[in-house]
Amino acid sequence: MTGNTKSVYSRKNPLHAKISKKELLTSKIKEKKTWHIEIDLVDSGMEFTPGDSLAVFPENDPNLVNELLQVLNFTGDEIVITPSKNETNLRNALTKDYAITTPDKKLLNAAADKANNSTLKELLSPDNKKDLIDYLWGREVIDIILENPAAKFSADEFVGLLKRLNVRLYSIASSLSHSPNQVDLTVAVVEYESHDRTRQGVCSSWISERTEIGSEAKCFITPGKGFRLPDPEEDTPIIMCGPGTGIAPFRAFMQERKSTNAKGDAWLFFGEIHEDGCFLYENEWQDYLNDRTLSKISTAWSRDQEEKVYVQHKILEEGQEFWSYLERGAIFYVCGDAERMAPDVDSALHKIIQEHGNKSESEAIEYVNELKSSKRYRKDVY
Repeated sequence: MTGNTKSVYSRKNPLHAKISKKELLTSKIKEKKTWHIEIDLVDSGMEFTPGDSLAVFPENDPNLVNELLQVLNFTGDEIVITPSKNETNLRNALTKDYAITTPDKKLLNAAADKANNSTLKELLSPDNKKDLIDYLWGREVIDIILENPAAKFSADEFVGLLKRLNVRLYSIASSLSHSPNQVDLTVAVVEYESHDRTRQGVCSSWISERTEIGSEAKCFITPGKGFRLPDPEEDTPIIMCGPGTGIAPFRAFMQERKSTNAKGDAWLFFGEIHEDGCFLYENEWQDYLNDRTLSKISTAWSRDQEEKVYVQHKILEEGQEFWSYLERGAIFYVCGDAERMAPDVDSALHKIIQEHGNKSESEAIEYVNELKSSKRYRKDVY
């Protein structure tokens, strides 16, 4: 790798890289699709550290773009201005430059005015924030257009009511010391039904299912300064909790630890819906256990038994050993779902400190705050 190149690539100057490998990690099951994706960095000079994220520029679903054009009675050839103030045709702008899923308030207000939709106008009043959130759940730009057929727009006017299509961040699942010419991602395809339509995650469905080997991905590194391994020479233990795609940075951690012969114990908590079909990178974890790069792995399979078991249950189950790790100065890393998993794991952490550390509720809170201030409790949640 060439030196002094860490900051060469950015939002304004992304790397135009090629996708070199795609593998469906959950091919045995139908409930979810999680992909392993490798992006070629040969001759790019791009550098990153385990714990960093890759910012990826996605593209919108061409079928959704076609439907929007049809409903709005546009050809797609109309010339419009992109958020970067460049000229392009409308089809290209709706594919690569503008967000066509979550509607902006500007669009909602314009549709309400043009269609004289009093119900939507009422929802948009400042007093009705919660009702508006409920209304918008599972609705996209196409729904707003379909529900307000009297609202007519010119091509320029329409794109002026849309947000910029933003980059999506993915925790990097590889280490340059292990794989010098690539960056790996672990991507779960977001897909659900709402209002009689199938919805898909913008970037997850694009990079996983609409690209091919050799397709271009525009990207740059976003540093994860708060999510770093201890010095490999130090004897600091680490505990990693990464259910689902939260496993990604810990795969990078293990590759780095093996390459640097890191000291200190390493314990991984991983959870998914089924052991058979969802144990992401299972063979790799086994290899790391065998060569002692990884000291211990604790797994939770939520749907392999009648009662749902999650990572927080496993943490509580092994509370005594978890506490001993903390008392030896362990760093606790949590990666994954911010809405449910992270608060449940946080609650389990407090309970362990109370129960096994013989502390009161307020003392446990103080202990956790101390973990945070000394950077021994680190989160990468989304």
